[in-house]
Amino acid sequence: MNPFVRVSAIATKELLQLKRDKMTFGMIVMIPLIQLLLFGFAINTNVRHLPVGVVDYSHSGLSRVLIQTIEATQVVTFTRHFTNLPEAEQAIASAEVRAVLIIPSDVSQRLVRNPSVGLGSPPASDAETSRPVAQWLVDGSDTIIAGAIKGLRRMPLVELLDKPANRQTPTFEVTLLYNPEQRTVVNIVPGLAAVILTMTMIMFTSAAIVRERERGNMEMLITTPVRPIELMIGKILPYIFIGAIQVVIILGLGFLLFNVPVNGSLLQLALATLLFITASLTLGLIISTIAKSQLQSMQMTIFVLLPSILLSGFMFPYEGMPLAAQYIAEALPATHFMRLIRGVVLKDVEIINMAPDIYWLGLFTLGGLAVASIRFKKRLD
Repeated sequence: MNPFVRVSAIATKELLQLKRDKMTFGMIVMIPLIQLLLFGFAINTNVRHLPVGVVDYSHSGLSRVLIQTIEATQVVTFTRHFTNLPEAEQAIASAEVRAVLIIPSDVSQRLVRNPSVGLGSPPASDAETSRPVAQWLVDGSDTIIAGAIKGLRRMPLVELLDKPANRQTPTFEVTLLYNPEQRTVVNIVPGLAAVILTMTMIMFTSAAIVRERERGNMEMLITTPVRPIELMIGKILPYIFIGAIQVVIILGLGFLLFNVPVNGSLLQLALATLLFITASLTLGLIISTIAKSQLQSMQMTIFVLLPSILLSGFMFPYEGMPLAAQYIAEALPATHFMRLIRGVVLKDVEIINMAPDIYWLGLFTLGGLAVASIRFKKRLD
């Protein structure tokens, strides 16, 4: 027989098998499609409409016009009004807002005397000349967001005045919290813990049930008195310790090699990590009950990992994503843990102040265990 005919026969056989394997064929189409949509629409480093707050000590018409002028840049959107500075700082720490504008009570005098916003009358003194109109407090843990707010530092306010601006003095003073040196590694190390846990935890359990079936152990499991929920819990327990070891390695080396301190409580960090590990493991179990082979489980794992990593806020700001992408991100455990670990490690936030993220991880774990148990029970029947 001609070698070309033999090769063609093998190739035809592979194509027919691929055609029958609808899951693999679907992944061939969906993985590049999802990546294209994520990078084309959801991933954006040029952030707009960042949620920010304001502490207005002036309570004047001029301060309201100042807020409207800043909001017209579309870089920020004022979503909260605070009565005092501690309340505003707490909102930044818990990621309710990414920055706060502090408008002083003498904003009108500062605006008049600040040559950077263009006024003809000479200043009373050099000290008054250097005074900015207002101050930004910024969550500096994310360098992209900090850079976007810093871009407003010399924002001209000629709309409020009659004369052109002189750029000698910045319009706003910008104070960066949590990462004043703007070191990227400070933001990357805690986020890397979330990414690595997402990859490994889902990967470990996504093939758990499938592996039992392929090894011929399913009949033995059917005959044992082990309940489906007990099997699911038993499958995830060993990997909880593995996940804990990974977090210790990442944060420990981050401190030793890159001087990234853990500012928050280790107990609260452990609780948040435990919730995320169990949520990721149950997500892997759900995949394992759907897949029919280990190859399919790996394909589905990749399908879940891509949006989990890209939409979690690890590399690209959550606020820069379109609304549809934010809804998808909120459904994934990685997004919530990214906020929790960065809040605890970098900002020393009490996790009770990030209760929605804690509740979601807990509900996701319980719901995931229930779904995986029900699906496994149906397969036994």
